[in-house]
Amino acid sequence: MQRTVIYPERSSSTYWKDLWAYRGLFRFLAWRDLLVRYKQTVIGIAWAVIRPLLTIVVFSFFGKFISPDTTGISMILIVAAASLPWQLFSSALNEASGSLIANSNLITKVYFPRLIVPLSTVIVCLVDFLISMVILIGLMIYFKQAPDSNIIFLPLFLLLTLLSSIGAGVFLASLNVKYRDFRYIVPFIVQLGLYVSPVAFSSRVIMNSDKVSEGLKIIFCLNPMVGVIDGFRWCLFGSEIPHDWMSVKISCTVTLITLFVGIWYFRKVEKNFADII
Repeated sequence: MQRTVIYPERSSSTYWKDLWAYRGLFRFLAWRDLLVRYKQTVIGIAWAVIRPLLTIVVFSFFGKFISPDTTGISMILIVAAASLPWQLFSSALNEASGSLIANSNLITKVYFPRLIVPLSTVIVCLVDFLISMVILIGLMIYFKQAPDSNIIFLPLFLLLTLLSSIGAGVFLASLNVKYRDFRYIVPFIVQLGLYVSPVAFSSRVIMNSDKVSEGLKIIFCLNPMVGVIDGFRWCLFGSEIPHDWMSVKISCTVTLITLFVGIWYFRKVEKNFADII
């Protein structure tokens, strides 16, 4: 019996057209993952609020000792403005990196642009983020903290968060297909990233310190979430971003490079996914 094998087109223009043509599958996968996430849970979608809320409470406690000077803004608000984008990034990175393995049955049966799979998981995490925003809104009302006029730029930093997670997520998803060790490496990377990101402290502790060399400050900013967190706090509270926006500039550069490399590598190895998954 003759077997017909369908390979993805090599043309980039055709591939991006396929992404649009298969948008129905994209919506289906995102909706399915959203339903499965809270299926048979007692409190359902409230987990999208409880998880970041616990993080905010714990890190606010330690933040008072690490970074006591918050320029008159409650430490809980400072941590909340950082933990929500971090939660989005870390969740999207975790979900995207394991998405191809989780959908191996679908990948081995039919052709479609495989990039749809990790992208759909990022959308699910975005929905969680939008739900968890009620925490930040509630805290700002409670502490009578009005948002700064810079809040109109918040969608740009949200986009930067999504692009960061997509770039790193698709790259790790590609590696995870061939090297299953990455299922253990990714959680470690996320856990380490939480401690080196300015979630429980202000980046001023690093950037304005005379004891930290310029080289170490640049290395610190290579973490794309540093610029994202600084940007979120600036949008919400008008907080000064130290070093003339250096963290944001470096974060944007690292994000664009990671996005390009991640998608390039994904496209390069995509045709082999069905054979080795």
